[in-house]
Amino acid sequence: QVQLVESGGGLVQAGGSLRLSCGNSGHTFSRNAMAWFRQAPGKEREFVASIGWIGGSTYYAESVKGRFTISKDNAKNTLYLQMNSLEPEDTAVYYCAARLQGPASATPSRYVYWGQGTQVTVSS
Repeated sequence: QVQLVESGGGLVQAGGSLRLSCGNSGHTFSRNAMAWFRQAPGKEREFVASIGWIGGSTYYAESVKGRFTISKDNAKNTLYLQMNSLEPEDTAVYYCAARLQGPASATPSRYVYWGQGTQVTVSS
């Protein structure tokens, strides 16, 4: 059974940094596109960043471009999201997700596997 598990969330002041990790058991995701999404209270889940399995191409939401970096360590079977210059607007539950096949996408419904989420809170 495939299970994605996020970690690394927490409370940080504006301007600070956090690194989220997403590990998994039951499957090797070296050939799967993966992504990070987030959901703030009362809002829909939104795309944050994605990484393809071919060449590791990365894509970012405009709101995080230049501040967040997505990466993947296939040897450790772990996905990361380095978040710098955090803003209160970044406060949300962050989810990692993996596609069964196909390229990376910003559409949540294209992802089959999801983690349970990790809370990120940025204070002003």
